Amino acid sequence: MARLRADCPWDARQTHVSLVKHLVEECAETVDAIETGSPADLREELGDVLMQVVFHALIASEDGWFTLDDVINATADKLIARHPHVYEGAELPADFDASWERRKRAAKHRESCLDGIADSLPTLARAAKVAQREHNGGPDRASAGAEPITAEQAGEQILQIVRRAQIGGVDVDQATRTAVRAWEQEIREQEVRAREQGLASA
Repeated sequence: MARLRADCPWDARQTHVSLVKHLVEECAETVDAIETGSPADLREELGDVLMQVVFHALIASEDGWFTLDDVINATADKLIARHPHVYEGAELPADFDASWERRKRAAKHRESCLDGIADSLPTLARAAKVAQREHNGGPDRASAGAEPITAEQAGEQILQIVRRAQIGGVDVDQATRTAVRAWEQEIREQEVRAREQGLASA
């Protein structure tokens, strides 16, 4: 990559921003390889994702931000900090996902369980992430008592909603984004009320 950056005009003019579309595309192709491809396909696509990581780290090192070693070491440090039951002899938490979210939230000094969810996530993925965060660290874990369904049931029910929305002339993606935003606002307001009540009782 360093040689390409120096000697290839296309590689030389790339920036973090110009490479975003390629990173998204390579991740999507990796998903395809996992779900429908062969081991050889997966090996190739993982290599393409790795190339994007190396490329971004190289550009960052040119700007004096950080190096690939810094990326690797920071990831290793984070994994160690998030796994005290492996590296520090701590007991395995009964609710692993919720414990993970609490450690992550504390490390990043986040006030809301929703902080840090990527704005660029596709709508359904964002909705799923909000549900996960609410369940693992929301103000009252309202979804804890919800009746679970299977993957097949989830897929069929979502598909039926999409089809009915299409018949009704509804932009289902836009409608879902609007609903998710309202849901996030409700969760944040609940968190504020919970903090205020906690301060008042203290």
